[in-house]
Amino acid sequence: MPKEKNKEKLILDTAIFLFTTKGYQATRMDDIAKSAGISKGLTYFYYKNKEDLFMALTKKAFDLFKDEFREVYLLKGINGLEKLNELVIRVVEFAKKNQILYDSIIGFMDLVKKFNDEESRKTIDPLILESQHFQKLLEIHHEPAKFGVMMVSQGIKDGSIRPELQPEITFYTVWSMIIGFEKMLGPIGYEGKEVKINPENWQHGFLKLLQDMLKGTIQASRPSTVQTSLF
Repeated sequence: MPKEKNKEKLILDTAIFLFTTKGYQATRMDDIAKSAGISKGLTYFYYKNKEDLFMALTKKAFDLFKDEFREVYLLKGINGLEKLNELVIRVVEFAKKNQILYDSIIGFMDLVKKFNDEESRKTIDPLILESQHFQKLLEIHHEPAKFGVMMVSQGIKDGSIRPELQPEITFYTVWSMIIGFEKMLGPIGYEGKEVKINPENWQHGFLKLLQDMLKGTIQASRPSTVQTSLF
């Protein structure tokens, strides 16, 4: 790896560590430079500001997330529905091991929602909009989902998923469920709750419900009409 790339990676890895341990708001560019053993000027050479650096972190998060989706899609010997089950487990593990990266992915989804609305776009920090990494993220943030859509398509072809489902709508519905599942692990795991459920039996129930939803309770015959939506 070229020397310049080594320093760029060192700054980014240091930022990930400090954002995770100290928090994004409490971490300054000076802290990152000092912890990385790199001059403040050189840090700003690679990243214009903390917002630009966080967008670079978010891009790295999406790249790693895409790798997870690709690995699941390329698994041999299992059908499309089983791959989606594996994806649920992988996403939860990814969030657990890389919380700051996973949070940046979820945060970027909220950012894109604002970006898509002309009025809400005005509330986005201009430093984020100016980041080259933000512009790149707009181009690539759907890439992990492409593998998810292919998993659904495989499942329809191999008979593990209902044939009348539309792959894109189905996967994005499943992905929204996975995001909600991961977010609810905190409330579900809280001991003071009155609900009689824990993360272990909930994951089993979630996967079972997902399977029933996607494969259906009655084996459907492949329709000759245009595919419909999930519901």
